[in-house]
Amino acid sequence: MNSILQVNNASLQFDERVIWQNLDFEVQPGEFIALIGANGSGKSMFLKSVLAQQKLTAGSINFLGSKVRRGSTDIGYIPQHRSLDAQLPLTVFDAVRLGLDGHRFGLPLTGAKTKALVTEALIQVEADQLALKPLGELSGGEMQRVRVAQALISKPKLILADEPLSALDLNHQQVVSELIANQAKKQGAAVIFVTHDLNPVSDYVDRVLYLAKGRYSIGTTEEVMRSEVLSDLYGTEIDVVRNQGRIVVLGAHDHDHHDDEEWA
Repeated sequence: MNSILQVNNASLQFDERVIWQNLDFEVQPGEFIALIGANGSGKSMFLKSVLAQQKLTAGSINFLGSKVRRGSTDIGYIPQHRSLDAQLPLTVFDAVRLGLDGHRFGLPLTGAKTKALVTEALIQVEADQLALKPLGELSGGEMQRVRVAQALISKPKLILADEPLSALDLNHQQVVSELIANQAKKQGAAVIFVTHDLNPVSDYVDRVLYLAKGRYSIGTTEEVMRSEVLSDLYGTEIDVVRNQGRIVVLGAHDHDHHDDEEWA
């Protein structure tokens, strides 16, 4: 089986600060990878590197056997949740259509085929009733459904989800996680899913990529989410506790599992 993404000794550094180094792994078709790490560990920067928006310091990232490039519709991107201006004139339909033509210059695509694709994408995330609603009037859960539809409309081979569960309540976290996982599975797409909490996506995860202190560990949940593995990454004692099916990370860096620093 040919891999979707090939990360070859990839490193990222700003001046003297090493964000991460020597990342070396491949992502297989249909694989769901949870990307976890402390504040400032470079999770979002890794996604930007895959999108060719951030130049590596060393190494390479190849997508479908070629160097990554900007604007590929074979990669779907779900950005972090951000509140929107209530006066924003863009409708849900227009926003989802940007998943087809947002990377292009010139006038947006129109016509029956485009309308059918947008409608299909909205139906997939159970948001077709929102098509004519202004983006600024959406709730957090509705907005994330729209972002999932926007990422899925081009039927990508790889979906990059950057903290799509932030600012959502537990119910909406479960709904959005299931939407992304199920739709990716239907399309045969791989997923790299950035999250500070593994529990909402634990049922879908094939492997965990954990970034900390410029280093990384990748493997199954059982292989990576262990006290000795995380303690080694952080260089200090970290306890991984399993309680009623949930995984809780305890230690000196508990406060780092939220993304509000520049290099998240």
